[in-house]
Amino acid sequence: MKIHEYQAREILRNAGLPVPGSEVIDRSDQAAAAFRKLGAPKVVVKAQVHAGGRGKAGYVKLIDSPAEAEKLAAWMLANPMVSKQTGPQGVKVQKILLAPAVDIAKEYYLGVVLDRAKRTPVLMASAEGGVEIEEVAAKNPDAIKKAWFHPLLGLQPFQAREIAAAIGLTGDLAKQATDIMLRLARLFIEKDCSLAEINPLVLTPENKLLAIDAKFNFDDNATFRHADVAALFDPSEENAAELRAKEFNLSYISLEGNIGCLVNGAGLAMATMDIIKLHGGQPANFLDVGGSVTAEGAVEAFRIILSDPSVKAVLVNIFGGIAKCDVIADALIKAAQQIGFKLPVVVRLEGTNVDIARKMLKEANIPQLRPAADLTDAAKQVCAAV
Repeated sequence: MKIHEYQAREILRNAGLPVPGSEVIDRSDQAAAAFRKLGAPKVVVKAQVHAGGRGKAGYVKLIDSPAEAEKLAAWMLANPMVSKQTGPQGVKVQKILLAPAVDIAKEYYLGVVLDRAKRTPVLMASAEGGVEIEEVAAKNPDAIKKAWFHPLLGLQPFQAREIAAAIGLTGDLAKQATDIMLRLARLFIEKDCSLAEINPLVLTPENKLLAIDAKFNFDDNATFRHADVAALFDPSEENAAELRAKEFNLSYISLEGNIGCLVNGAGLAMATMDIIKLHGGQPANFLDVGGSVTAEGAVEAFRIILSDPSVKAVLVNIFGGIAKCDVIADALIKAAQQIGFKLPVVVRLEGTNVDIARKMLKEANIPQLRPAADLTDAAKQVCAAV
């Protein structure tokens, strides 16, 4: 689960980290008053979206008047932001953050993630802040300093001091950085984060460290323990089909191809997408209906797949175990009756009750349903169909 920058700043502020004041608006006529309330000669205006590349797209601007704030806010709210991370369709801006401009002497990067190889959290810091950490890792990996820490014991003060020294901080600045690192690492554990990042952590001419931009991602499986975190969820920033799938306990991720996939089991779903690619096709989605799928859930899965206008054919790949083949066959028939298939649906069924399922599909006599002998045959058929 992702949250907006203004929400991340509030989490940091509540945890005692140094964060400049800010105002959040959702209408352009609020911008001038927000500018005046900040009481700064210059203000940074930032679109609040779950996508990077805001600065290059023109959605982070420095302004110096209330009138300019209102004009810029109106433009941002009226025009979807397009960047490398959004695709050509862009994303709609719903909220805007205004914050006092900060004089910057130097920028640092600070973040905590889970190191899946070592199965433990790791604090990362770099003296090359203000850019994406991936760029730093690619061009100068030695510039990233790391400290792994135990998830129960937490980051230790000596580790934070070592990292502060490694990125060139001494004296009072090292003390400030140590405190910030310890608090950020504590937040990462306490809030069940998958990412807690400050970029940039800036050094001002007055020798103060400030967090002027932040990003948090949270483990979806743990939000039931954090009502305060769950309340930050913004459905307008999520794919509508993916949200709809969650309501029916379906694992759905939209992709950019034209072959819809309905599969039971995440591993089989990945293999299905691989074999589609092998035979020249492009999957339109990942969709795992799970082992305990009902006919109603499977019908809804079809509704979600077919709501994507780019889908030109569907591959159903079911290995009957917990999810029996006849349940899926029943769902296929109901979906055809309720939704109406106007495109080819290639069906590969194996496993529990497969003979019953094949008989059901044959007797239903639905022309769009095309049986496949095996997975390779199914992939070839669906790729040929598009």
